[in-house]
Amino acid sequence: MSKIIAFIQVQGRPGIIETEVSPTATVGEIHEALEAKGIKVEAETFVFVDEAEEHLPLERHHPAQGCKRGCRIHVTTCRRIKVKVHFTHKTAEREFPPGVRIRAVKQWAVHEFGMSPQDAAEHVLQICGSTERPATDTPLSQVAHNCSACFDLVPEKRVEG
Repeated sequence: MSKIIAFIQVQGRPGIIETEVSPTATVGEIHEALEAKGIKVEAETFVFVDEAEEHLPLERHHPAQGCKRGCRIHVTTCRRIKVKVHFTHKTAEREFPPGVRIRAVKQWAVHEFGMSPQDAAEHVLQICGSTERPATDTPLSQVAHNCSACFDLVPEKRVEG
């Protein structure tokens, strides 16, 4: 059977690691692929595929649901990430799975704050207390600290001429 390319992202480690797995991979096969790349899967480690709500089970014989060509495998110590988003004088809070991308957090925040589509298009998420604006395809686990993340929903500066 042919293999598919999957991308591994490890919390606290920059960059993406490429691996090959079977499209019908079991949890055990995913763990073996991680270990082959020097990534230990321990009792306090959670493995998520893409933006799945639940982590892969510990039973190695289970199928690794959602593993398809180009999927992202997230290795993290967080089962959920508590997110706060500030906008003007309001704050919204919610927990997300670690693989959720910044764009999904922004969509949720825009809905929570009742922003119009035009206003939403002119705002971006910025990490609280910084000027860092993560790309919209960044997984939440890459910007979280101690299983939490804080953002300000701020206007995106545009140059008009």
